[in-house]
Parts: sequence; structure tokens; C-alpha cells
Amino acid sequence: MTGEEILRLDTCCRERFVELVPNQNSFGHMHHWLERTRYNHLAECPDGFELTWQGQTRHMPPFSLNPTDRRSVEFMGELFSELLPHFSSEKFNVGCDETWDVGKGRSAQAVEEKGAGRVYLDYLLGIYDLIKHHRRTMHYWGDIIIQHPDLVPELPKDSVVLEWGYEADHPFEEHGSEFARSGIPFFVCPGTSSWNTIAGRTDNCLGNVRNATENGLRHGAIGLLNTDWGDNNHTQYLPVSYLGFAAGAAMPWCFEANRDEDFIAALDMHAFRDEARVMGKLGHELGNAHKQAGPAPHNSTVLFHLLTQAPDLPVPDGVTVESLRQADEHIRSVVEPLGRARMDREDAEITRDEFANATRMMLHACRRGTAMLEGSLDSTEIQEELAAEMNIILGEHRRLWTARNRVGGLQDSERAFEERLREYEGTRTSSHAARHTDVVPRS
Repeated sequence: MTGEEILRLDTCCRERFVELVPNQNSFGHMHHWLERTRYNHLAECPDGFELTWQGQTRHMPPFSLNPTDRRSVEFMGELFSELLPHFSSEKFNVGCDETWDVGKGRSAQAVEEKGAGRVYLDYLLGIYDLIKHHRRTMHYWGDIIIQHPDLVPELPKDSVVLEWGYEADHPFEEHGSEFARSGIPFFVCPGTSSWNTIAGRTDNCLGNVRNATENGLRHGAIGLLNTDWGDNNHTQYLPVSYLGFAAGAAMPWCFEANRDEDFIAALDMHAFRDEARVMGKLGHELGNAHKQAGPAPHNSTVLFHLLTQAPDLPVPDGVTVESLRQADEHIRSVVEPLGRARMDREDAEITRDEFANATRMMLHACRRGTAMLEGSLDSTEIQEELAAEMNIILGEHRRLWTARNRVGGLQDSERAFEERLREYEGTRTSSHAARHTDVVPRS
């Protein structure tokens, strides 16, 4: 986005009593910069590193800035000077979360001598000095510093920790009490549970927001920041997050009145504006349908994994042919009323089509998972059927993405679908009996 576009957006927000807060990653999550030759010298691990996550190891690109190189802070100072004049907010989220590679590269000796927490805090305080120069209040994610509770009292008391966690059982109580005991201002930060899911995780979403709100109130959090992410290339559609938006607005506003609300009626009235009272329940129930297929992995659903994982990886634990059959039947019954919705919204048709395509993805995941379990994924007949389904999903996803979003991001968002299509077509190409007909044109 250009500076001029930010200025217009900032004005639009202020006219609607919304504060548009700038956000700039300043430590981890800097890979888009550090992969470039011009900035690679600032990386903790210029050649990348090995990350083990949920039992799987993969090679990651250079990810975090080297906290022991003063040029890292100077570089961020240059970015801040370009970014901040376009925002009227006095708040500034500098990120500084998930610094996975720190200590694995150029800062290894400093981490060994001082400890990982001290190296992290020293760098954070350098960023803090930059923010004070700009007369802003620094907000930063708390996932790293909370691992070093002995250092929490040294955090600047005129900055704000963002205590985030996206499972219903995240330790908001434990972490909130730690920040409160040290007199550090903090927000609790749950999420909509929409990412890595296809259609959401309804029960987890409501439990996550409820947990954050209750313990935020108990320990004196100064606010709640509700988050909505697009991990693994943002395959979910905007309306999947409406439930989380509603919960994140209602519970912090009046917890006792709204803590046990299911939000179905509120979604029909205020989000979908559905006179037929179909969409609230449909969205709510579709967000729980994944549980029919098997236990949800951390921060995800089994159906998302079955849709996006490589064919040589094992099917998630607890998933069976019978559980996928039940999930398929349940998903079809939940989405059956979709055509009867009467939404009084300009984007009603798009919303309906988004839920229809999300349903296709979920059913495709069930079908693909069944084929993996039965050992029929390499069958020419199954491959042709899966390819036909994926062509429709991919074509619709491209259309629906551009209906709401800039084209930037589409190439990443469609990657998993294209990988599945290449998988199906590659297997069929290797079979001398392969026959191919596109359902929708592909570029």
C-alpha cells in the first residue's frame, strides 16, 4: 500500500471512530526482507535454519534479524521513519514475536553468554528507544518474554505487552498474573480460529475469547485485541471470521451478559442480515463440522490437513474411513439450507458462494483422506474425480479472492490447490491410461 492510500484509510477510520494502528514486524517474521540480497547481511541465519514444529522439521528461510548487530535496529529506524508519519494513532505494534532462529546463528555466542531472554530484551529495548523518539506507545507480542519471567519486571512500563494465544485452554490466567504482578500493562489477544481450518473452529473460538476475556478482567488487562490471521496462505473466506468478530466484540464489552452466548441470532441479525435465519446457524455449525472427522491438531483442523498436506505424510491420528464418512454426511446436512438464505447485503451472492466453496473444500478433504486411508489415491479413476473437483475449487477460489481482495496474495493462497491438482494430474500422466478434461480454464 502506498503512503497516500494509508492516509486515506486513516481518515476513513477516524471518521468512523476507529483507530488505525500501524504494525511493522521488527525482529522475527522478517523473511520477506531478509531473503533479499540487499538485507540478507542483517539476518540471524542468512542461509536459513531448520525448524521443528509439531513433530515435523522443515528448512526455513532467514527469518529473524540479528539482535546483536546494531545495524538491525538502525534498519528498523529507517522503516519506522517511512511508515509512522502516515498514521494518526499514537500506538505502534512492533511485533517481535516467534523469533525461532535467534541463538542458532550469529547471536549464538551472545545467547550462550547472556542467555536468550537477555539478548531478546536488549534488542527489544533498542526498538523501544526508537518508538519513544517517535512519541508513540510501543505494543509488542509477549510470547518470547513470558518464557523469561525473571526479566518481565524490566520491561518498560509505558509500553504494552500483547499476550496472545489461540487455543481455548491458553494460559491467559498464568501469563496475565505474571504481567500484573510486575505492573506491566498488557492486552489479552485471542483470535477468530478461522485460519488453518477452511470453515473455522466454532467451539474453540468461543472458548478462546471467553478465556481471554475472563482472565483479562481478573488480572487487569487494559484491553482485548481480537486477531484474525491467514496462516498457510489464507485459504479461508472473510465470513468464516464473523463469529469470532462477534464474540470478540460482545464478551469484552459485557462479559456476564455474553459469556455463554452462541451468537447465532446475533450473526443473522447484524452480520449476515439474513431474514430467513439460515446463515447464523450454518456458519456456527459448519465451524464445528471438522470434529466429526477426528481430533483437531493444534491451531488447525484435520480437514485442513487432509486438504493441504503432501500425500506421503500420514493421515492425522484419530481419522478413519468411518469418521470421514460421518463428517461428509454432517457437512452436507449443515450446508443444505444455504440456498434458502435471504441476506440483505450487497455481497450476499459472494457470501453464499464462499460458503459453497468452503464446503467443496471440506468434502474434498473427506474424499482425499478416505482415498489415502484405503490406499486408492493412485487410482486413475479416483485421480480424475479429485482433479475435476479441485479444478472447480481452484477456479471458484480465484474468482472469490478477487471479488474481495487485491490480487496480491492470490498466488500464495491458491498454492495448496495447485499442488493438489499437480499431484492428481501427475499421477494420471504417469499412467498410460490418463485422460484429462479441465472443468474450468486455468492460467
